[in-house]
Amino acid sequence: MESNRNRCWSTRNPLYIRYHDEEWGVPVHDDQKLFEMLILEGFQAGLTWELVLKRREALKKAFADFSPKVVAEYTEKDAENILKDPGVIRNRAKVNATINNARIFLRIQRELGSFDKFIWRFVNGKPIDHGFQLMSEMPAQTEESRDMSKELRKQGFKFVGPTICYAFMQAVGMVNDHLTSCFRYSQIKKAG
Repeated sequence: MESNRNRCWSTRNPLYIRYHDEEWGVPVHDDQKLFEMLILEGFQAGLTWELVLKRREALKKAFADFSPKVVAEYTEKDAENILKDPGVIRNRAKVNATINNARIFLRIQRELGSFDKFIWRFVNGKPIDHGFQLMSEMPAQTEESRDMSKELRKQGFKFVGPTICYAFMQAVGMVNDHLTSCFRYSQIKKAG
């Protein structure tokens, strides 16, 4: 984790740097990881990504390592216990949405064989390479994220607005939004 590398984000925060260098924008096809990122992006709504990264381990523990099978079985009592944990983001609507979303996630897996198959169709199965040079070029949402949001909501998901969906797309490498000057841009482009 070299601090003198050219990155998209100007930060010294080691959590941000590690996330940027190792995860952000890397194409993800593992269903459990896709579930994790969808949940984390939902938890970020109205908050900073830094707070989500700080609380990630507690959220991971609260939501059984982001196992949709386990989370789908959570009861109201489980939700109440999570809301008592000072280490998580204690937002009742987001906790309940996570349980709801796990159930829908499993239904989609059953119907299509994988969530990966469902979600990657919004980019025709391959990452969109935007080739942005400036952060100001990066949109908060796109036609693809609006389509994804509409379909996810139709399926019954919560906390999946078009901006959340676009952040999710960036996180799981459905789009390569590393700036062209960033050392990760060409690495991600090759990986995609």
